[in-house]
Amino acid sequence: MTINIDCFKAYDIRGRIPDQLNTDIAYRIGNATAVFLSAKRIVVGRDMRLSSGELTDAVVRGLTDAGVEVLDIGLCGTEMVYFATAHLKTDGGIMVTASHNPADYNGLKLVREDARPISADTGLTEIRALAEQDDRRSVAKKGQRVETSILAEYSSHILSCVDIEKLKPLKLVVNAGNGVAGLAIDALEPHLPFEFIKVHHEADGTFPNGIPNPLLPENRASTAEAVVSQGADMGIAWDGDFDRCFLFDEKGDFIEGYYIVGMLSESLLRKNPAAKIVHDPRLTWNTLDVVKAGGGEAVQSKSGHSFIKEKMREVDAVYGGEMSAHHYFRDFSYADSGMIPWLLVAEMVSVSGKPLSSFVEAFMQAYPASGEINRQVTDAAEAIGMIRNAYEANAKSVDETDGVSLEFEDWRFNLRASNTEPVIRLNIESRSDTALMQQKVTEILALIDGLP
Repeated sequence: MTINIDCFKAYDIRGRIPDQLNTDIAYRIGNATAVFLSAKRIVVGRDMRLSSGELTDAVVRGLTDAGVEVLDIGLCGTEMVYFATAHLKTDGGIMVTASHNPADYNGLKLVREDARPISADTGLTEIRALAEQDDRRSVAKKGQRVETSILAEYSSHILSCVDIEKLKPLKLVVNAGNGVAGLAIDALEPHLPFEFIKVHHEADGTFPNGIPNPLLPENRASTAEAVVSQGADMGIAWDGDFDRCFLFDEKGDFIEGYYIVGMLSESLLRKNPAAKIVHDPRLTWNTLDVVKAGGGEAVQSKSGHSFIKEKMREVDAVYGGEMSAHHYFRDFSYADSGMIPWLLVAEMVSVSGKPLSSFVEAFMQAYPASGEINRQVTDAAEAIGMIRNAYEANAKSVDETDGVSLEFEDWRFNLRASNTEPVIRLNIESRSDTALMQQKVTEILALIDGLP
């Protein structure tokens, strides 16, 4: 039976349970993925959401009916599916997760061999068409579901990204937000000299302490307060499937992801002289300065994980960073990890003997930034065009890598449209002038808010 499946997004599959995503749709997607990839073996993992178990079972049935051997790695983070797909040399991987979405949502993230992303322009559209047509593949010899543990190999690989001998006995607050990050922390803990203060550590799909999304300011207090009360050296928080990592300094202050990109670029250029670093166009000046000072080469890419990963492979970049707290590593199949970033930062703090705040204060003073500001509009293209027309005549440069970026002598901005909703996203930074940055934020938002 042909149906319309509306939970396919630009980069993954997300929908409300059960009207947008349910076991029938999950079966169809699993079966369609097997057909699209002509797969023989696929890794499947899931997060802690209450609906993840039954959706995983449905995906597995769709795969095994098509003759696929399913390597079920169980409860895990998204990056563990990425790792297992590459490490076990399978034809693809499927993670059942809705990351930081509300509790009544769920979804799927799909990759092909070597953990290469499957997005709208690299296969999701075709998989959706197959699933909607329900042109099922069913073979006489069904595939098997094989429970597979990769936690030890995954942990070993993550630990190989830092020099453990250089790590000091730091005190770290770790907040899994009742997502699945606690599983990885518990596996890494015996091999590290750190004292972990664990907050909301147990995986719990009822989200008793709220949806794990530290990008929202209202979700940061539990981590910040624990850092201060425990006298910790750093705080770390994750979203539900821990593919994004958020950091707090020793004062409990949240560190914008933009400045973490600078720190990680600096760290990886010390280990990989003259390497390439990929960044998105939203906020750039700090990253460009750090990469130049480190002897590397900065390469710009459109925002979004599939674009960043593609560009990293194209130029063989050692690292790619987005201000949205996604960090990508060549030594992790060019995929994003929420565990490698904080380990690299802890290594920097250990080696330097300096507090974390000292690393980012200079960045923040040199390039004060607005952070991403969202505004709902009737017509995103019209709104972006209006702002561009208002400022372009005085701009030193105009870049259209993602939305539009206009650069001036002492400030710059990027304005782009959301892929999934009638929203435009604004980022502004200046050169050592917080007042100017704030003035331009007020100015441009007034123009946007004045639109009919």
